[in-house]
Amino acid sequence: MSEFENPVATVARLLNKNMHVVKDDGATASIKVSSEWYDREFFKNYDGQITVGLAGSQDQKIEMSGRTRRRLGSLRVNVWATDKPASADSGRLMRNKIVEEVNHIVRQNRNVPNVTEYSFAGLGYPAGDPHKAFQTGASAEPSPEHSGWAELSSVEYEKIWYSDDNCYSKSHNVNGEYAIMLFRFKLDSREKTVKQIVLAFEGYGTAPTGNGVTAKVWNHMASAWQNAQTGTGGADETITITLTTSITDYIGDNGYVWLLARTTSPSDGTNPAMLYCDYVNCMVTVNGITYLDVISFRDADIVDVKPFIFRTEFTLKSWSFEDIRGAF
Repeated sequence: MSEFENPVATVARLLNKNMHVVKDDGATASIKVSSEWYDREFFKNYDGQITVGLAGSQDQKIEMSGRTRRRLGSLRVNVWATDKPASADSGRLMRNKIVEEVNHIVRQNRNVPNVTEYSFAGLGYPAGDPHKAFQTGASAEPSPEHSGWAELSSVEYEKIWYSDDNCYSKSHNVNGEYAIMLFRFKLDSREKTVKQIVLAFEGYGTAPTGNGVTAKVWNHMASAWQNAQTGTGGADETITITLTTSITDYIGDNGYVWLLARTTSPSDGTNPAMLYCDYVNCMVTVNGITYLDVISFRDADIVDVKPFIFRTEFTLKSWSFEDIRGAF
């Protein structure tokens, strides 16, 4: 039986992954999301802080036997900001912007709070943790640890940020060898809480003997590329790999999931194998809350200190269903 993810972790990740606040000078605000409570030291490096805590939880029987149950949660989310001399926004204005963003994120994701999308948007070289992308050419499919991989440059990373037809292209002109790309995603959730992983590669491949792209995911327990999915087009298409069983076998050390994409056919030594990548992402669903919404929010500023701390407290409601005979 897989683990149930703590609602606090789910909500904190949801807010952290989707939080985007723009200051009046056009810069992106830095927001720290953490569990309770706020740390005044964070204001030295961040424009604001969001803390998440569990206010209470109730367990309800859905049918007479009590086997199907609903877990109702009440979550406390606090927004914190203060005046900073170097900031374009006052503490009150920053707090108000974060409050509106919290409302937007929760409403937009109320039916899928336990689903997280990982992509390369905004990353460049060196990407560091969490995600990386590489390229090479070879006659076989190298393991993720192979020394032949070369990381994309900052300009090359930009070409796989979005699905916008601005593709990164890998050309390889050695007889019998393929153009290959490798993508590393770092999951934030504990591997035992993961319910489903969906990996998607958008692009295409061309080669002298046939077009198409073959995508595979690395099984770190078997040390092998598995779950092959193949496209056949010579134009943009999306190839998807969905994992729902033995998921922990595909989540390696440090929470890494590896996706490989290569041209289905190799170069003939005269004409190259060409691999085009427009966008790639990883969608992860955890065993956790499946509904989230705002009940209320109120201002609760702290004015007996200098500078003032501008605070807004949200009360969120969540729920999840459990069949006690099986997994969540």
